[in-house]
Amino acid sequence: MDLGTVIGIVLIMALLLGAMTMGVGVGAYIDIPSVLIVVGGSIGALMISFKPAQMKKFTKVFMKAIKPAEEDVGELIKKLVEFATKARKDGILALESDVNNEENEFLKKGLSMAIDGSEPDTIRDLLEIDMEQTSTRHKIHASIFNQWAGLAGAMGMIGTLIGLVAMLLNMADPSAIGPSMAVALLTTMYGAMIGNIFGTPIYNILTIRNDEETMLKEMILEGIMSIQSGDAPRVLEAKLLAYLAPADRVSQFE
Repeated sequence: MDLGTVIGIVLIMALLLGAMTMGVGVGAYIDIPSVLIVVGGSIGALMISFKPAQMKKFTKVFMKAIKPAEEDVGELIKKLVEFATKARKDGILALESDVNNEENEFLKKGLSMAIDGSEPDTIRDLLEIDMEQTSTRHKIHASIFNQWAGLAGAMGMIGTLIGLVAMLLNMADPSAIGPSMAVALLTTMYGAMIGNIFGTPIYNILTIRNDEETMLKEMILEGIMSIQSGDAPRVLEAKLLAYLAPADRVSQFE
């Protein structure tokens, strides 16, 4: 569980609800027509903007922002160094049993091709295609939330205009001015809340996670190429540690 994302969402909601409660009460900020305009309108626009198959993964992608699949980079480097040591000592075919038990599908695919005797260029090309296509899919899924932020804000403005028109048409009826003003103001508030609590922040964290996953796969690819070429374990480790920040570079050989 990503505590930063969870705590951030809970903190924002708690502070907003607390401020509303200390004011006129939460009930004053609930308006069904405004919800229909902003939430319904923005989701409808998203359905136009993306394919049904992409929209079906909306909830799954949101959960990835809260509970991402994480890999221990230190353990990954240690594993690759162990594979390199074993391959130099007993040959790359000695890694077959380790590969069969490997949980990381990307690493398993690359090492399997290396064990099968595939050319280095072929392995690199296939794994780079895998990386690129996976990253593209992740960017599309993340862009749903970025688009949602913009659409929610736009629907909020549309709701504001609807409320203002209704208010101006009923200026002679004081009892109709209040509900019209509520729609006008609350739609803008709902749009801003969706965009700045869920839309843009979720998009940002998903983009960061995609970049981190891509970097991890680049490390794995570099490790596979080093193992296949017979690089010394120290050399392989040095290559992989170069991907990390200086403060995180801890060598097993020191």
